[in-house]
This record gives sequence, structure tokens and C-alpha cells, in this order.
Amino acid sequence: MVQVNQVSDVSSKLLVLNVVGLSPKHIGEHTPHLKKLSERGVKTHIHSMIPAVTCSVQTTYFTGTTPAQHGIVANGWYFRDQSEIRFWHQSNHLIQAPQIWTEIKNNNSGLKTANIFCWYNMYCPADTAITVRPMYPSDGRKLPDIYTSPSALRHTLNDKLGTFPLFNFWGPKSSIVSSQWIADAAQFTIENEQPNFVTVYLPHLDYAMQKVGPDHPSICQELCDIDKVCGQLIELAEANNYRVIVLSEYGIQKVSRPCHLNRLFRDAGWLTVRDELGLELLDVGASKVFAVADHQVAHIYVQDENLLPKVQALLEQQSDIELVLDERGKQKYGLNHTRSGEFIVIAKPNAWFSYYYWQDDARAPDFARCVDIHRKPGYDPVELFVDPSIKFPLLKVASKLIQKKLGFRYLMDLIPLDATLVRGSHGALVSDPLQGAIFIASDGAMVADVDLQQGIPATQVFDVLLQGVVA
Repeated sequence: MVQVNQVSDVSSKLLVLNVVGLSPKHIGEHTPHLKKLSERGVKTHIHSMIPAVTCSVQTTYFTGTTPAQHGIVANGWYFRDQSEIRFWHQSNHLIQAPQIWTEIKNNNSGLKTANIFCWYNMYCPADTAITVRPMYPSDGRKLPDIYTSPSALRHTLNDKLGTFPLFNFWGPKSSIVSSQWIADAAQFTIENEQPNFVTVYLPHLDYAMQKVGPDHPSICQELCDIDKVCGQLIELAEANNYRVIVLSEYGIQKVSRPCHLNRLFRDAGWLTVRDELGLELLDVGASKVFAVADHQVAHIYVQDENLLPKVQALLEQQSDIELVLDERGKQKYGLNHTRSGEFIVIAKPNAWFSYYYWQDDARAPDFARCVDIHRKPGYDPVELFVDPSIKFPLLKVASKLIQKKLGFRYLMDLIPLDATLVRGSHGALVSDPLQGAIFIASDGAMVADVDLQQGIPATQVFDVLLQGVVA
């Protein structure tokens, strides 16, 4: 990492926009604001890393370390002491390396920082933190809400901006509406707090491309929509003397082949399920081998060491797997952490890993047909779709909402079990930089030491961000 001298009370202000899924190839006629920013500043790419998934990449950017050091080996993993798979947790204490919010304060205690919707936001050392945090009353409802620090900001934002549009953030109704709300929250923070360092997570493009693929004609409009949101914040930044960095975590690859690893392990006799009311739950604590699937990456946990050679051989035979990382491979890619599986597999460019473990859809757990990101033992992009077999989906939704209004328990079981619907994914290494993660800076001085032709290593983003604040 770079060494930063103690600075005076005169410091730069930096706004970082994390436009998830944006790649260098997207900058053009559909992104006029981003194109203008890149033309007056600099544009390059960020080297692809494994795993190229949200929580791991963000944490690498904000610590300058690999998952082997910071511990965020995926968006979720197997908690061995609890015998549970957990995804999308928010506690900042899960990160095991010093973070940029603290480093900025160490260099100048008078600087203020803000984290707007980036992951591991809760109890983050930033001065201002805002993130999604639904309420879950005991009657089964899921109510949109946010978590903020300071806590009073939650009520202020709800009053000023309205309730966070949770159901436009993720699920079949995901749209630009949620990223617009996040941008408005960032604008409110900048106008009222003037923090020196602000990070803003804008996920819209990511979800749109996972649903229809990165080359679908509709993506042109999605690019226009997210560019307009970025333009709002870039204009605000310029008016308030902020420098701007736009980056992404990864590019989206076109996929057509889901790979069901847990079904493979079940066929081998290594996976255990538990019958509950005629449905099957994955019993990971009793399983000898299981996969924690996360887009194009999966951690393979082997709880019987005698099976290690057989598991590795089986994985290496699969046509949808590009890489099988053993201990040496994990060390090579910076994934040798106790949270990692005994093996980590990377999908081929047109494939991705599902969490599915049942062999009969009639036996699938009830949450499989719902948007339920915390209960599912793996990432499920099929939550972006409404089951096409439902003849009148709007009528079914209306009936569910009536049950909700009347206070009855209900199951919003609208999600299909057809993994072939998914058209975009990420997580694997990308060979073409134009299709990978992007980096744009409004001021070339922030990357004066970077070879723009070669791009920026993911672990070096931390230094660039830190320099952008204190230079």
C-alpha cells in the first residue's frame, strides 16, 4: 500500500460511484454523462479477481487486501461452528482487515466519510452509513426499511425521500427506482454533511443484465437510465468541489447453462436432506459434501477428508467447470481462508452454479418459490423472475396483498424453479478487459502512478481511493 503523509485541514473531496455491472464497452451513446466524465478525465479497467462477486470485490477495494486476508470469500459461506450457510449479512465486523474509513481518519481525524448502501454497512466506521434493512414482524411480513448511522437519519430520509423501494431493489420488480432512491440519499448526505469521502452503490444495471443478458436490446435503455442517475450525482459533485471516481465490481457474462452441484453430490450419496412436511431441507451439518453456490463461483465443503480425492476427481470431470481450486489454487488466487471450502470451483463463461439440491420440484422447500435471500443456502438469480406458468400473475399478487392487508399469513410463492431463465452472471475471470470492471476518474492526477494500458489490480483500488481523498 502507498504511504500517505499526515495532511493539513485542506483535503480533497471524493465521490465514488459503484455502478455494478458497468464495463468499458458500455461507455458510448447510451451513457453521455459517463462518456463526458471519461473524456475529460481518464478511463481504464480493473483487473478481474476471483471471486468476482459483490461482497468480495467491494471489500478488496475498501481494504486493499485479498479474501485470504479480509475474510469475505463470497457473498455468503458456510459457518462451520453453526453448521449453517448464511448469505447477505450486513455486520461490518465480518471484515478482518483495516478499512478505508478508518485509514482516512488515521491520516486526518477531521475528515468525514459516508457509506451509502455498500455492503457490510451496519456498524461500519464511516461517519454516515445508510443501507437496506427490511423489518420482519413475527406475522411473516417483510416491510421496506433502512438502517442508518446516526440512527435519526433513518427517519429524516424516510420523511424526505419516502420509504425505500425495497421491492424495486431486488426481485421480479427490480428497476431503476431503487438506484434513484439511493442516489437521492447520497445527494441529501452531500448537501447536508459535505463528507470528504462518499461511496455510493448503484446496483440497477447488474440485475437487469442478469435477467436478460448483457447484449439484450433492452440494455440500451437500462444504460440510459443508470447514466441519468450518475449524471445527477456527477453534476452535484462538480457543484460541491468533489472529484469523482466511477467504478464497477465486474462485468456480466452471457450464460445459458445452470450447473446443479448439490444434485451431483446427492447422486453420489454425499448430501443429506431432511423431510419437513413433505418438503426437503438441505442438512449441511450432516452432509459429507455440499456446495455453496454464488453466481459463477462455488465453495465446496468436504466434511469427510477421506472423500477429498473423489470429490476433486468428480469436479474435474464436469463440463461446466473451468477451474477447480485445491489448497494450492486457493493460495494462488488469494482465497486460502478458513471460511473457504475445501475446493473452490469456477464456472465456464457460459455457465453458472445454482443452489438446487432437490430432485423433484414437488419436494422443493417452500422458500424456493419466494424471494428469500437469507433462507436459501446459495444465491438465486431466478428470484428476478415471475413464474411463467402462473396464468394471471397480477391477480395472484393482488390476492396475496389482500391477505397481507387483512393480517393473514401468506406465502408470496411467485418465483419459478427454472434456472435456464437466467441470462447473465459473473464471478469468473474475464479475459477481455472491455467486458470486465471499469474505472473512470475525473482527475488523472489520482492515477498518475497507474499504467492505464495495463489497468488497475483490484487490490490497488484502495490506494487510488485513499490518494483521491488526501492528495
